[in-house]
Amino acid sequence: MRWRETKKSQNVEDRRAQGGGFPGGKAGMGIGGILLAVLAMFMTGKVDLGALLQGLGGTVTAGGGGASTGYQSTPEDEEKKAFVEHILGSTESIWSEIFRKSGKVYQEPRLVVFHQATSSGCGHANSATGPFYCPADSKVYLDLDFFEMLAKRFGAPGDFAQAYVIAHEVAHHIQHLLGFTDEVHSKNGRVPQEVYNRWSVALELQADFLAGVWAHHMNKKEGLLERGDREEAINCAMRIGDDTLQKQASGTVRPETFTHGTAKERAYWFMKGFDSGDLNQGDTFTALGLR
Repeated sequence: MRWRETKKSQNVEDRRAQGGGFPGGKAGMGIGGILLAVLAMFMTGKVDLGALLQGLGGTVTAGGGGASTGYQSTPEDEEKKAFVEHILGSTESIWSEIFRKSGKVYQEPRLVVFHQATSSGCGHANSATGPFYCPADSKVYLDLDFFEMLAKRFGAPGDFAQAYVIAHEVAHHIQHLLGFTDEVHSKNGRVPQEVYNRWSVALELQADFLAGVWAHHMNKKEGLLERGDREEAINCAMRIGDDTLQKQASGTVRPETFTHGTAKERAYWFMKGFDSGDLNQGDTFTALGLR
């Protein structure tokens, strides 16, 4: 992917030299959560302990300060940060145009890059958390070391795999703006947990679809994809399916606990968005029989 040719966002907040304070709050959503859950040998769920509880309707509280971590950047780290700035900038360009065509104004999210730990409106984030979106403060959170974990531990290398991850988290912001997030979260505690999990799956698959929609319009407008890029994203989606990760963690697959979708479902919905670029084809809730 020729990512350096994209617009560079001004909405990246660099907290890498800061420590993490840990306020309470409802946890966020995103790809990283299931990675932590696998590492912890729990069912796939949400980010960190607090974010894991998000799928169960919980909250997290903790105390802490914001002392310096002693972090020293490297040229490789600055390259990663530049990559994030450019991919976020591309999502801003594409989604602003899509919203404008529908008569809406796109409210850009901020993206926080951090090292080891930070705080969010959704609770504590640490290096094991992976990327997530917090609807409480409309920010995406990302420890740049996550990209190495994605490649080495989960077998999903490549710059477009990383771009897919960022686009997925931005897609959660789109869902928040359009009311889908509140609709799903309003059912938490009002329906059986297994049913709520299905709503969560629909929300995550829709985020995969929206990431594909971004990729479709980005490539159509800017032609930045290279040979093998699409396959990198598909491979990433397959590697972080609930069934794949549960099997790796414990050898047992429990569909009733799925919160993100199977490997095939994630790849399918990303490709549906990628191939069509049509927002009207992303009703995952009806597809899963929830409406």
